[in-house]
Amino acid sequence: MSKVVVIGTGTMGVGIAAGFLASGANIVMLGRTSDKALACLDSIRSCANSLNTEWPKANPSLQSGSIETWQDWDNVDFVIETVSEQLQLKQDIFALLDQRVPPHIPIGSNSSGFPISDIAKDLPTAHRMFNAHYFMPAHIVPLVEIVTGKRSDLALAEKLCQFYRAHGKKPVLVKKDIPGFLANRIQHALMREALSLVEEGVATPDDIDTAVRYSFGFRYAAVGPMTQKEISGWEGMTLAAELIYPSLSNITQPPSCVTNLIKSGKTGIAKGAGFKDWPTHEATLMKQKYEKRLKAAFEVLNIAPDQD
Repeated sequence: MSKVVVIGTGTMGVGIAAGFLASGANIVMLGRTSDKALACLDSIRSCANSLNTEWPKANPSLQSGSIETWQDWDNVDFVIETVSEQLQLKQDIFALLDQRVPPHIPIGSNSSGFPISDIAKDLPTAHRMFNAHYFMPAHIVPLVEIVTGKRSDLALAEKLCQFYRAHGKKPVLVKKDIPGFLANRIQHALMREALSLVEEGVATPDDIDTAVRYSFGFRYAAVGPMTQKEISGWEGMTLAAELIYPSLSNITQPPSCVTNLIKSGKTGIAKGAGFKDWPTHEATLMKQKYEKRLKAAFEVLNIAPDQD
């Protein structure tokens, strides 16, 4: 049975731990204090139940402790850090892990902003350190990006991908340590164009959502963009690209339609407003719909280690 150590007791840490627990792995949850780690164990169990009600039959262990005092690294297969996005904090944790964790155990960071080359800078065992980037909600979204840094061992990165496949996830190996990694670069390319269309008055946010969900977004639940064009043919795509590409947005800063929202405190559901107002009951309903739809999409994808 696998054993995974998760560092960080926030939403991402809970989701990551739950995903591994639901797949039958033993979990060690470490926080700044033992009490903080202990307090999130019920949430981990609840998330795991939402994925697989049969997981307790495998009898995986769920332990907790403090990162400052934890010493038991026996039989650990993987360590992943999920603390807040502060470079110095992550560097301090990795420096600690560099000394404490046996050198054959891979160590990952869930950071979406800081490259592992910076987090693991100058550490003696940087070869076994990677970005292991999840997407919220981490227990449901299948993708994990395994990103290599300047000193990361590519063969070990490939083994880590195999480890994730064995636990029901869909890893991708990103061989260059570039800003945004893989999925966020693609996502931000779409968001740049979508926000530019709103800024220019071409379409409303709701119409953009509808256009994406019920056209190419709908198709992407079946196959990705590259395979979809293999099916439809690249000649049509390239002819359209010659016409469309010159008019696509190439802005280098977010447009005012979104920055003005942020300045006014309208940052989305959590604040009660974004492009639209979110009364509490509507926000709760949307979150429920979102998770329900994600789970339905997961079933459509039929994720399993031996498929795709």
